[in-house]
Amino acid sequence: MLTIWPLAGIPEIAAGTDLVDVIASAIEASERLPDGGDPLVDGDILVVTSKIVSKAEGRFVTADDREDAITAETVRVVATRTSENGSVTRIVENRLGIVSAAAGVDASNTPEGTVLLLPVDPDASARALAAGLRARFGVDVGVLVSDTLGRAWRDGQIDHAIGAGGVRVFEDLRGSTDAQGRPLHVTLPCVADELCAAADLVKGKASGMPVAVVRGRADLVGDLALPGARTIPRTGERDMFRLGYDEAFAEGFATGAASVT
Repeated sequence: MLTIWPLAGIPEIAAGTDLVDVIASAIEASERLPDGGDPLVDGDILVVTSKIVSKAEGRFVTADDREDAITAETVRVVATRTSENGSVTRIVENRLGIVSAAAGVDASNTPEGTVLLLPVDPDASARALAAGLRARFGVDVGVLVSDTLGRAWRDGQIDHAIGAGGVRVFEDLRGSTDAQGRPLHVTLPCVADELCAAADLVKGKASGMPVAVVRGRADLVGDLALPGARTIPRTGERDMFRLGYDEAFAEGFATGAASVT
């Protein structure tokens, strides 16, 4: 059975905050679960919102114009659209290989005149948190760092994993069979994303509870050296959708015109 609950008591995070201590203190203050279980056991996975990781790591930058910060974080522009009210949305690949709106630059709940960038290395951040909590409690836990992202071809946003420490981000079912005995050739669920999305159902966006504990998937918890969430994005030659429709059309038209001349 999968059980997910949020951690209460996480205060506002500032640059330099010891997140291991803050999260551990919230765990220690937690009441025992209704089923009598302990607040943290072997195989638990903590899902931590990336914003508090960025805040603790001091990822604030001075930026009167958020667009300048987005440009600085952008590796490649995928698509740009201007809405009827004149606002511009840029879908870009950022330095972490994540394709999203605004390169993950966040201007909400930050000091005036600043914006918040994603962690420098979310996988390293997740591993450090997992290592610290393992040492503090003497149990093998994993950590996922989550961020809210949109999805191609679907409206709305859900939480995805951008960092992983001690968690298998994929559940490889290739080589096994389905319920009818047919072989599975390409089935590779991204369980890290699924857990982050599920955890967000209890964390919420405005509840002040940026950390959730997931229990029931101990099979996904392992060595801290496991490949992190950086292995999830498809980039380079594996990216089948490198450009937006308008951008791809313009590039093809320009290439055709150049070949004619």
